[in-house]
Amino acid sequence: MVKDLNKIKKENKKINAILQFNENFEKEYKESLKSNGKLKGKVIAVKANINVKGFNSNCASKVLENYKSPYDASVIKKIKDEGGVILGIANMDEFACGGSGETSAFGACQNPSAKGFIPGGSSSGSAASVAADFCDIALGSDTGGSIRNPASHCGVVGVKPTYSSVSRYGLIDLSMSLDQIGPLAKNVSDAALLLSVIQEKDEKDSISQNSKKINLKKIQEIPKNLKIGILDFEIQDKKIQELINEKIRKAAEKYNWKVQKIKINHIDLAIETYYPLVYVEFFSGTRRFDGRRYGKKIEDVAGSEVLRRIFGGSEITKAEYQGRYYNLALKTKKIIEEEFEKAFKKVDCIISPTVPRLPHKIGKKISVEEMYSYDALTIPSNLAGNCALSLPVGKINKIPVGMQIICDKFKDEKLLQIACSIEKL
Repeated sequence: MVKDLNKIKKENKKINAILQFNENFEKEYKESLKSNGKLKGKVIAVKANINVKGFNSNCASKVLENYKSPYDASVIKKIKDEGGVILGIANMDEFACGGSGETSAFGACQNPSAKGFIPGGSSSGSAASVAADFCDIALGSDTGGSIRNPASHCGVVGVKPTYSSVSRYGLIDLSMSLDQIGPLAKNVSDAALLLSVIQEKDEKDSISQNSKKINLKKIQEIPKNLKIGILDFEIQDKKIQELINEKIRKAAEKYNWKVQKIKINHIDLAIETYYPLVYVEFFSGTRRFDGRRYGKKIEDVAGSEVLRRIFGGSEITKAEYQGRYYNLALKTKKIIEEEFEKAFKKVDCIISPTVPRLPHKIGKKISVEEMYSYDALTIPSNLAGNCALSLPVGKINKIPVGMQIICDKFKDEKLLQIACSIEKL
């Protein structure tokens, strides 16, 4: 891993993964090497919607361009306590509105693993920082695939922990009922290491819960008598599915795992269920950005994708639409959650492609529907609250492809164990 800050800054000019560097990085890195913490010598980039004291946690928006965090998010405090070193603040889609890394007010983030193509979003800078070897691990946030989507496109590991298992105190969230902070790393072991540090109940986050502590030695063991469910969901790009199927076949053969196809009813409604929830909750959350207390008024300076979600949320919250859209979306969310619960009585994990298509070139105009379809396979886990991750499994036309592994709620250790076993292949 590159430790020379000047070299990283030079490389970053091409990639635009880091918006603000830690100017005390080299001093803090030397101090970290003397630490006895779990994260000794580990360099970590932080998505721009997670508060780090003294840094511009600006959500990649002109709205908060000059906002300096007055405090550390709970996950940042844990990282510092364990000797981790903050490299800087990572680029992202503005206010996490986007799935490509192109909507940042400070310029699109490049994909170091597939030049000219989008890195994915909204945790674009976090994934790109890991892929470019700027850091060992990065923090992102996942609302409907915002960690796993860029992890897939950039060829790194991205983990969405079980909903409520990691504190979101200090996260400027997109959707309070879906968001979860999680790690991105070069390998499963590093992702597991960071997750083991940040995963804990926090009194400052009313929805956070205690979960079983991850045993880092146990995730290196090969699980026995494993039942894998291959998600029965047709995608356009057959080559992606073939790559996933071949990797599953090799794992099943080597480890004597059982494989079966599994159908999740109503999963095809995930996108239609997700967006009314996100629009309404994002609209509600952005009412604090009124330009009076800090920053600028969001409606005056935000980009088109942010405005689309604000105005959409404003309409849906009106009395005549709330019952028709928001309440129906909540009901469907519950149904999808129940369908996953049924599925996990038959199998230990569900595997699918992370993203159903390859990334487009930066700057290419695609429809809103096409953009939203990138998250068709990742959104269901957020609706259900399950843990899920994206694992690199190969390339198509020199572009990385990720495999998504989903496990039941609070089975994060099992999820990492399965991923670790497949990674060894």
